[in-house]
Amino acid sequence: MTTKRLTILLCLLGALLFCGCEAAVGAERFTNPTPQQHVPETTVAPSTVPTVAPTTAPPPAFTAEHFADSLTLEQQVAQMFFIHCPAQDAQALISRVQPGGVILYDQNITGKTPDTLRAELKSFQTGLPYPVLVAVDEEGGSVVRISSSTAFRLFRFPAPRRLYLAGGEEYLLEIEAEKAALLHDLGITVNLAPVCDVVSDPTAFMADRSLQQPPERTGELIAGMVKTMQKGGVGAVLKHFPGYGNGGDTHLETVVDDRPLEEFQKSDLIPFRHGIKAGAGAVMVCHNIVNAMDPSMPASLSPAVNKLLREDLKFKGVIITDDLIMDAISMRYDSGEAAIQAILAGNDMLITTWSDVRYQAVLDAVAQGRISPERIRESAVRILQWKMDLGLIG
Repeated sequence: MTTKRLTILLCLLGALLFCGCEAAVGAERFTNPTPQQHVPETTVAPSTVPTVAPTTAPPPAFTAEHFADSLTLEQQVAQMFFIHCPAQDAQALISRVQPGGVILYDQNITGKTPDTLRAELKSFQTGLPYPVLVAVDEEGGSVVRISSSTAFRLFRFPAPRRLYLAGGEEYLLEIEAEKAALLHDLGITVNLAPVCDVVSDPTAFMADRSLQQPPERTGELIAGMVKTMQKGGVGAVLKHFPGYGNGGDTHLETVVDDRPLEEFQKSDLIPFRHGIKAGAGAVMVCHNIVNAMDPSMPASLSPAVNKLLREDLKFKGVIITDDLIMDAISMRYDSGEAAIQAILAGNDMLITTWSDVRYQAVLDAVAQGRISPERIRESAVRILQWKMDLGLIG
């Protein structure tokens, strides 16, 4: 063999040996990688590539919008009614009507014990798509329902004003916490309180029910009451927007308020601003005609008053009318038209006795195009969001 051929043969043999060693080292690196080494994707064998499950749509979000869209139009309208609880066959009516809320009065408390009332309120929740709000007026003083019966409390809750005068803010909030604990234990989820009205005349209709403090101090106390109530598991309702002041009683008559808007801004609206900032989930609107806001409509039926609450005070929660059977409304509007005007004004819930005629009037107004389905849905979303915030849904 010539020297040239021998040289070529040796070169080929060396190349083969080198390739074999590299292949062996590469295989060892693949099968026994160390933590510091990175295995390139190109070296992964097909059998080791994980299979990817087909993508599926995520479950629907548990939002108020989702819950509202699960209801029919008829059910959404029913959510807007905050009805008086009847003395007899209440559970049957609630099951049939499926209202957004029921309000307990003396007739629902008298003769009951904590155990019997608790059981009855629990029965209200059966057979409903979403829980019904159960509310009372337990302000303290002249307006109480639960503590008016010694079966529930030996003495009725005193008026907040008297508590504050007797022991200051600490004592006021201590009793407010006791009140919330009692209501929550019974299954009552909403207190139609606190009263935010700024009253300077001790003889005025709202005098004993109000705190009778300067606007800013009233607001600070309202904020504390809202936080205490809601910490105890009971929803607060600020009332009576935009403020009674020293006005008369709309249960019995039409009340006209001639004060300028500047006075409301500097006085009556301040406690509501504090209460909204503190997290109150609802505001109740009174039936006063406030000329500076809307000289033609009671506040509860006025789009202008509703707009002030939404845009100026930035309130995003549930707006509730005062009782639509009060004379300031019932003497001027038939029941169906009052309900329609209240919804057109932007209210989310209507306090009233249940009436199939009133309910049907609202449905007819939707069918006729006076009220849009979108307007009904807006309120249903806010109501269901409030129920979520109170821990009743979800």
